[in-house]
Amino acid sequence: MNSFETVLRTLFSLFLTRRHTHRYFRRQAILESLNRLGTEERPASLRYESRKMRQVATDDVPAVLSRMDSSPEGLTSAQVESRRAQFGPNEVEHEKPLPAWRHLGRCYGNPFNLLLTALALISALTHDMKATVVIGTMVVLSTLIRFVQEGRSNRAAERLKAMVSNTATVIRRQVSDAAAVVGAGSDGARCCGEHLDTTQSAEPVELPISDLVPGDHVILSAGDMIPADCRVLTARDLFVSQGAMTGESLPVEKFSEIDRPFTSVFETPNLVFMGTNVVSGSATALVVATGPRTCFGTLSARVTASDRTPTAFEAGVNSVSWLLIRFALVMAPVVLLINGLTKGDWVDASLFALSVAVGLTPEMLPMIVTSTLARGAVTLSRRKVIVKRLDAIQNFGAMDILCTDKTGTITQDRIALARHTDVFGAPSGDVLRYAWLNSFHQTGLRNLLDRAVLEHVALDHDAPDAQDWRKQEWRKIDEIPFDFERRRMSVIVAEGDNPPLLICKGAVEEMLAACTWVSDGESTGALPLDAAMLVRLRAVTQDLNRQGLRVVAVAVREMPSAQSVYSVKDEAGLMLVGYIAFLDPPKETTAPALNALAAHGVEVKVLTGDSELVTAQVCAQVGFGHARFLTGPQIEKMSDAVLAHAVSKHRIFARLTPQHKERIVRALRDGGHVVGFLGDGINDAAALRAADIGISVDTGVDIAKEAADIILLEKSLMVLEEGVLEGRRTFCNMLKYIRMTASSNFGNVFSVLVGSAFLPFLPMLPLQLLVQNLLYDLSQTAIPFDRVDRGLIARPLKWNPRDLGRFMLFFGPVSSVFDIATFVLMWHVFGANSVARQSLFQSGWFVEGLLTQTLIVHMIRTPERPFIDSRAAWPLMLMTVLIAAIGIALPLSPLAGYFGLQALPLGYYPWLAGMIMGYAVLTTVMKKLYIRRFGW
Repeated sequence: MNSFETVLRTLFSLFLTRRHTHRYFRRQAILESLNRLGTEERPASLRYESRKMRQVATDDVPAVLSRMDSSPEGLTSAQVESRRAQFGPNEVEHEKPLPAWRHLGRCYGNPFNLLLTALALISALTHDMKATVVIGTMVVLSTLIRFVQEGRSNRAAERLKAMVSNTATVIRRQVSDAAAVVGAGSDGARCCGEHLDTTQSAEPVELPISDLVPGDHVILSAGDMIPADCRVLTARDLFVSQGAMTGESLPVEKFSEIDRPFTSVFETPNLVFMGTNVVSGSATALVVATGPRTCFGTLSARVTASDRTPTAFEAGVNSVSWLLIRFALVMAPVVLLINGLTKGDWVDASLFALSVAVGLTPEMLPMIVTSTLARGAVTLSRRKVIVKRLDAIQNFGAMDILCTDKTGTITQDRIALARHTDVFGAPSGDVLRYAWLNSFHQTGLRNLLDRAVLEHVALDHDAPDAQDWRKQEWRKIDEIPFDFERRRMSVIVAEGDNPPLLICKGAVEEMLAACTWVSDGESTGALPLDAAMLVRLRAVTQDLNRQGLRVVAVAVREMPSAQSVYSVKDEAGLMLVGYIAFLDPPKETTAPALNALAAHGVEVKVLTGDSELVTAQVCAQVGFGHARFLTGPQIEKMSDAVLAHAVSKHRIFARLTPQHKERIVRALRDGGHVVGFLGDGINDAAALRAADIGISVDTGVDIAKEAADIILLEKSLMVLEEGVLEGRRTFCNMLKYIRMTASSNFGNVFSVLVGSAFLPFLPMLPLQLLVQNLLYDLSQTAIPFDRVDRGLIARPLKWNPRDLGRFMLFFGPVSSVFDIATFVLMWHVFGANSVARQSLFQSGWFVEGLLTQTLIVHMIRTPERPFIDSRAAWPLMLMTVLIAAIGIALPLSPLAGYFGLQALPLGYYPWLAGMIMGYAVLTTVMKKLYIRRFGW
């Protein structure tokens, strides 16, 4: 395999972010793969865009705006429409829906159909046109059913994905009607029109990422995905995670200007790329390249033609398929030798051996799997759960540990400002004023706490003078955005001619580390922050925490008037002025949801960055009791081995950084658990990628939704519990078909071996065996619509292909017992003991074999007593009755001679009823033995 092919295979899953939404963050970095490619192997379009990106990186801001034919106020609607027509939507080259003829070819080209086709060709060459027609019918039905079902599934999946979209904040110019009229006139008028356009105000709007065009201005803040390849125009402490592009583990800082040339576009600090994400800070950026012209899109276009890397679930299904194919490849020669040696007709023996091989292959497996997953996804969507990857349903059903954040999941997500106090706990209006100024002027990651402060002041709660200080002439000078390492953010504001004031708010411990002074409650008084004062302050905050309040500290610092540029270094020597405390009560549905999840074998663990005292208080209210908790600082000191033991003993984890969450999830997975993670923030992205199944919400940040496999339209554990159960139902129905087909086919082949060894003729003609297999497969097409016993979805379900072999060997021979009994019945009771009467023998086994095969659907679909304790859904019942009726009627019909069958005597049918009853009884006994020893 050459280097380019290696790159394609490595990168395929990396880039399918919209249609197949693979987790490209887990894959190899793009830069590593690019370095493997020689210059001559790199796509020409990539070299062109790389030169263009270098050019815009070295331009100053006016020059780059001119190069991109943009303006400081962004693009007008007319410019946008023109560029959209030229460049198309801002979408990378995904795996596009195949044309109908190619989709039809893919549906045909599976190993099972190829085996059938080989058999049809051999039948045609031997002038056995009957077999050719029947085998051809099997191929056509298998292909068409899969084609129709997959078409419906793909359309359903696309509709579901369309329900979850990422947006970008774009600055667009709003052109007035007057300007448009003037701009439509003569050349002079057009000049005037252009002049009027530049005077229009820029309006930020939220738009789908696909609507962006080159020349657009986008506003970036923490949690945003970079929507295109962009040049940074302004930046404020902008840190971007571009590990997907370069493999770097740490975020890199980006600036608006560069002072020297860089050898790689990825190292250029004023360029950002599609597929990366903002970790902290804020920026405005100019879109340079969109869609397939981005670096991300260029490589994506080259890899969409290669084969997609199979997921674990697909690998499991493939292993089952190839297990049966290998079994067929072993058994077919044995059947050929036995029949050839005992009957002497090697042509018939060959056809029969091939028929046996086909009988072992589950032709409908691809269709059953696809339609079952698609139906499960559609059903989940009705429960407000959107599945981005169909095969994620398997992990959804297998999940036994759910890690979730606290805010909005355990709690109501309706945070209210409950207290604003000075450092000693007394109510303080000054603290509220400082907090409001900070929340009002910050433009980075505005969270629920900021909204609560603004809403509180807007309603004048406990702030009689709020209207006065809100009217003061405060102007913003600068901002130091929030990040999850510092866990604080600052704004620098000034009022009139007074010196600038830095107002900082954040987590208590991180704030205390930045403070050296404490306000004494008066406007000018300050006390040193010594050890004794630190103990006193912590006692106040802990008392607030024990009341279930989330505490944020507020500090200030007067800055020099001459200073104009600020950075994190200025968050030092602060004076702590007090605290704002928030209440976020638990949801009424949380406790019942936790109990329901526990009853279904899913343990819930809470992972939060909040205080351990607040988290413990809230968790105690929803049923966690006095659960033990671990904190981030404690986890920091643990080795991986110690952490692996600790995570199994604790249910609450507090004061966590994103890296702590990721470590916890990985430790749980390494312990053999199937772990789901529910989160919606940028600090949850790493854990979402590390989990077996990432779950986010439609209101989450872009990076969280992109990393997730499942999107909830409502952030509720109750919704999640319903989704888990539906995932298990879907998985159960797939497992039914695989188990039934494997055991039934194995039993048939075992019966064929016995019959072939002792009978002077074939126990069933190749054509008859094929028709029986076709009818049986048709009866299985209703399995995706079957209901599932409650007991089967009570516990997590895991995919274990090795169990299939045991199940096949245990239940397969049960049907052979009654097949052999039928051989004895037809030979001794009805005298079908010669070549001349082989048609009667074959007809008897054809009917018995088809009815027992059909009955096994109901026997093995449930561990309960079929038809009594557990009844199949009506589509499956209808198909069972229909196929059984066809099987009984076929030997009596005018078509009987065509298939080599004949009418059976009336005395056969009581024996047949007895055989079926005996088969049901013996299967029930064996089922009990199997459950007792191995479980279900």
